[in-house]
Amino acid sequence: MVVASPKETTSIKLDKEIKEEAKKVFQSLGMTMSEPINIFLHQVTMHKGLPFEVKIPNQETQKAIEEARQGINMEETSLEEMMMEHKKSNA
Repeated sequence: MVVASPKETTSIKLDKEIKEEAKKVFQSLGMTMSEPINIFLHQVTMHKGLPFEVKIPNQETQKAIEEARQGINMEETSLEEMMMEHKKSNA
């Protein structure tokens, strides 16, 4: 028999835009906003820390991110072109 833990209401400050985007994702998965947050907290306790790697990108990655934000060294491609290239590299 599964016993439900007591629930507690809490207040946290969130980025409004990110919260709304995430809420739409959760709704499409049939989840309330509380459910994925509780899943995250369970994962934190199981891992005894964040359940994913968090690190500062190295200089090369930082440069690539900045260039991408500025549109530098970017080329247009289609999904079809990427799929064809992927098929070639796996052949």
